[in-house]
Amino acid sequence: MDEPLSPDASAVLTALLDGPGPVLAALRAQVPYVRVTGRCGCGCVTVDLEVDRGAVAAAPGHDRPVVEAGYADDEYGAGVLLFTAEGYVSGLEIYSASGDPVTEWPDAAGLEIERRPGFERGVVSGGG
Repeated sequence: MDEPLSPDASAVLTALLDGPGPVLAALRAQVPYVRVTGRCGCGCVTVDLEVDRGAVAAAPGHDRPVVEAGYADDEYGAGVLLFTAEGYVSGLEIYSASGDPVTEWPDAAGLEIERRPGFERGVVSGGG
């Protein structure tokens, strides 16, 4: 599988990466080069992602998941996690507190985003 990110997933990814700091800036620069390489087997919209590493630099070292967000007012009690591998965007996971698979990306405007400590200053721990 090698296909573009859907417009709804792209909107969620863009919203998750909005903010200050060198890690988020480097990951934002990767968005035009992101491709979907796999999907979750449960039927949800979680996607495995790959970035054209020849086209854009890796992000500085950082914690994983990079960003965590929830949707306060949706039917699933859904949340989203953004993962990286070696400084590149690698996965956009959606989960449901209800246990039912989330089969379409909720509106990115409804995200309540929780950033990892230090990202706004570029001071982060862990691997990337």
